[in-house]
Amino acid sequence: MEPGEFYNLEKSISYQFKNPDLLGEALRHSSFVNEQVGIGLRDNERFEFLGDAVLNLVIGNLLMEKYPDLHEGDLSRMRANLVNEPTLAAIARIVELGKFIQFGRGEIHTHGQDKNSILADAFEALIAAIYLDGGFDAAFSFIEVRFKARLSSIIQSSSNHDYKSRLQELAQLTCKVTPQYKIIKESGPDHDKVFNARLAVQELVVEGRGKNKKSAEQDAARQALEILAFET
Repeated sequence: MEPGEFYNLEKSISYQFKNPDLLGEALRHSSFVNEQVGIGLRDNERFEFLGDAVLNLVIGNLLMEKYPDLHEGDLSRMRANLVNEPTLAAIARIVELGKFIQFGRGEIHTHGQDKNSILADAFEALIAAIYLDGGFDAAFSFIEVRFKARLSSIIQSSSNHDYKSRLQELAQLTCKVTPQYKIIKESGPDHDKVFNARLAVQELVVEGRGKNKKSAEQDAARQALEILAFET
């Protein structure tokens, strides 16, 4: 790939590589490497593996920051809704990544640059290249910018994760009572406290845990909803 083409992609992704060879490897599809006999080039599959790990770590971090009260299962589902092939391919198309990937003749004829699977894999490889070139902070910033709108969208539609509100609505509807919460225990050092909250709804009593009082109450409400759903 010519230096000018590297410049165009770097401009598109707002990141300039100190080591352009890393970007070159991220853009090499296996079909291209298979046709370059004896040159010793590597395709982008190793970078794809690393980029997938970095992407999941960063998205997990961002979700935990935005949702300090959510349970692990909810965070996992939200991350899965964000990190998937169609989403990654869509972001790859925004930066026109497909036209920079190096393909073999066969993949060119079958329009590999338009395939979701190839674009998603190349996007993960690009993340790995940025991580190796500029470190975790550079990769974090790149991912955060690319997923900003999607994170905001999923956050705005997350009212179904407000367990306390859902439990209160259910309790008012079924038995005309208000759930009662009480913090019954604080443990751990000041910088890493754990709170225990007791929730009572008529005869049902459950105990939740969390890193702050609100998250402990949300955990208790979540458990109560699970029990009530099982009983009905």
